[in-house]
Amino acid sequence: MTRTTRTTPARHPEHPETARIRLEEVLSALSDPIRLRIVHELGRGHDDMACIAFELPVSKSTSTHHFRVLREAGIIHQYYEGTSRMSRLRTQDLEERFPGLLPAVLRARAMDTTQPDRTT
Repeated sequence: MTRTTRTTPARHPEHPETARIRLEEVLSALSDPIRLRIVHELGRGHDDMACIAFELPVSKSTSTHHFRVLREAGIIHQYYEGTSRMSRLRTQDLEERFPGLLPAVLRARAMDTTQPDRTT
């Protein structure tokens, strides 16, 4: 008997095509402080980070929700490396759709003195 393997959707998260990334969804996703913190961490020179590498002040299920919102908005790309779900910013895709938006957001977040983990 031949056994076939099935790929589950969870192992290949869906991402919007670059042309389908909408400004409203990007801005909405970035309006949450936890999601903005994730984007900031990814933008600090970390190309790919495992979801568990982020020290977020929320539960695992809430963290998963925030990553899903960022992925569905087209801000991050996620993939599996072994058992770890890795994330990276879709820098080129966002620059193509909305030139200058991501660098402006990252600069503003780094300068925000109300955030305890900001960089100067």
